Amino acid sequence: MSFQNLDLNLLRVFDAVMTEQNLTRAANSLAMTQPAVSNALKRLRDALDDELLVRTAHGVRATPRAEALWPPIRQALATLQNAIAPDLFNLSRVQITFRLAMADSTAVLFLPPLVRSIERDAPGIRVQMVPLTTREPRPMLIRSEIDLAVGYFPGVLGQLASGQGTITSKIRHQRLYSGKYVCVMRKDHPLADKELTLDAYCAAHHLHVSFSGRAHGLVDDALANLERERTVLLTVNQYFTAGKVIANSDLLTVLPIHLIAATGMAEVLIWKKLPFDLPDINVDMLWHERDSQSPAHKWLREQLMASVEGSGNPAEKK
Repeated sequence: MSFQNLDLNLLRVFDAVMTEQNLTRAANSLAMTQPAVSNALKRLRDALDDELLVRTAHGVRATPRAEALWPPIRQALATLQNAIAPDLFNLSRVQITFRLAMADSTAVLFLPPLVRSIERDAPGIRVQMVPLTTREPRPMLIRSEIDLAVGYFPGVLGQLASGQGTITSKIRHQRLYSGKYVCVMRKDHPLADKELTLDAYCAAHHLHVSFSGRAHGLVDDALANLERERTVLLTVNQYFTAGKVIANSDLLTVLPIHLIAATGMAEVLIWKKLPFDLPDINVDMLWHERDSQSPAHKWLREQLMASVEGSGNPAEKK
């Protein structure tokens, strides 16, 4: 294949199909017919001598060659668009699907205002939520499996600050807010009207929230440094489950203060300051540099920031 003979319009079609993972939705976003999209893909397959996209029961699946090609093609198209028509971004006419990765508890805070903004200003934007089961989302961003990750990524942010690793140079980040860990219990808990001392805390039974399922966490490390320990009676992986159990038992749990609402039981729970120190929990959004100048992606990031700024720091709410 000679690059001089390649129709660059085919790359726009390729990017749309890779984004939507569906020929019909890609055709709609490009204002083309589905047969025209199929024909463009055939021409690109012939030019690159690769299947690129294989039909499945749920849409299309990219080949390894397509996965490797998409990030630089997407970045190049965004650069060209911004250079040629930087002021022609029309939010009301944008047709794009964003894939976001965040935990359910975080999504409770950000998705309602984001949906309101989409319905009001950007009816062509769609959002697909991807489960966030890792503290290391950078490979997902590098492979274009997601467009944005939101969460607590202490190891990642440490490497970004120090500039470690080649993967670091491709990732951008922005702090959304910082919060504190607190001890949570039901309103009529035996300790509810008493000072929460270290002895009382360690003598109680506890619920531990862990996405990995490990029954040992940050709290246990902090207690070990004080030569103390707690009894973890139950480990769960969802804040909603934690809220239901805490509201109906004498167990204590430790949660970020801004995520108490995610339990769905905030009205029957109270929180107290912990009798030992834990570091703040920082919530950040991460994205790949190829999307930094995309007007639609910038709008998405601005909406997430606005949801924090407009309602105040959720970490400061009781």
